[in-house]
Amino acid sequence: MKKVYADNGATSFPKAPGVSDAIKDFLDNTGCNVNRGGYADSYNTAMEILDARQMLARMFHVPNPQEVIFTPSVTYSLNMLLQGFLKRGDHIITTSMEHNAVMRPLHSLSQKGISYDAVPCGKNGLLTATGIIPFIKKETKAVVMLHASNVCGTVMPIEAVSAICKENKLRLIVDAAQTAGILDIDAGKTDALAFTGHKGLLGPQGIGGFIIKKEFAREITPLITGGTGSLSHEIEHPDFLPDKFEAGTMNIPAILGLKKAVAYINATGMKSISDKEMLLTAAFIDKVSGIKGVDIIGGEDTENRVAVVSLDFTDNDNAAIAAALDSNYGIMTRCGLHCAPIAHQTLNTYPHGTVRFSFGHFNSLDDVEYIGQSIKEILRRGVSYGFQAN
Repeated sequence: MKKVYADNGATSFPKAPGVSDAIKDFLDNTGCNVNRGGYADSYNTAMEILDARQMLARMFHVPNPQEVIFTPSVTYSLNMLLQGFLKRGDHIITTSMEHNAVMRPLHSLSQKGISYDAVPCGKNGLLTATGIIPFIKKETKAVVMLHASNVCGTVMPIEAVSAICKENKLRLIVDAAQTAGILDIDAGKTDALAFTGHKGLLGPQGIGGFIIKKEFAREITPLITGGTGSLSHEIEHPDFLPDKFEAGTMNIPAILGLKKAVAYINATGMKSISDKEMLLTAAFIDKVSGIKGVDIIGGEDTENRVAVVSLDFTDNDNAAIAAALDSNYGIMTRCGLHCAPIAHQTLNTYPHGTVRFSFGHFNSLDDVEYIGQSIKEILRRGVSYGFQAN
């Protein structure tokens, strides 16, 4: 059976060429730690990690690689930023399209005397930037929001929000899980930008990070302290970047894999990658538009979006459609609420959710054609067809 991977919104697959080789080479031939060993292999690996920081700093248009912090994931990054910054009595603004990587930390903080408001977004998932203004209070410290929806692909007006934050002396924290490596992002327009390595950056799971302005970093208390390899003569944790937020042993194999992935993106061209993904998205939207019983959730064109398209099969059970696509056609999607229940409430797809198709750089127009024909065949024959033996 043909296999088509259409779940790049969850994690990219395949990874960039050379990623697994870089990981294996390190584990097989080097394997040492950094900042802990007084020998050449340790020093050389430390320089490779610095090179990875520099590559990411250039990608996100920040001059200082020390402002690039490595963490296990974007979720860890957002927790470190939110829980390390907000104090009892503070207020923060978010949107009604957020992933639980933002909403769950905010909910947890709300039980500790911190309040938040979620600004309503439109039925296409788009935030009107000025909609933030009525929610600003004297206690408001920051805005935290995603850059693009993992449910429907809508890209948010980060630059307009940044201007509002500057006017009102608010910090801006951005979740770039769905856009890093795909859209050209100027992290200098934010106070902190959280990213993950395993989606648009085409790297392995288990590595992410955030880019933070030094002045904002001074306002954040690290959630984890311990060994860094620096200032080992003191029990006080370092307060300089990046060590302040990188306690413990780093995931060196994943960082080196991510470095190889970023090099691939640089060589290929981010715009080239984005253009191809939009070509696939446009073809898919065209293929499924007008099919009876299929609603496209969010925008129905390629304007202001990334390559994430959610479908609601209004005459069928979405989970049954997803299972039929997988079992009889080898098409891998994600079905449900996508860890973003308030986004689905905004899009009127709660609690049943959607079937999400998310395309990546290594998908093809043939994949899109196959998916479209498979959807039509399932609906024509009946969903139960998808559960018959191949």
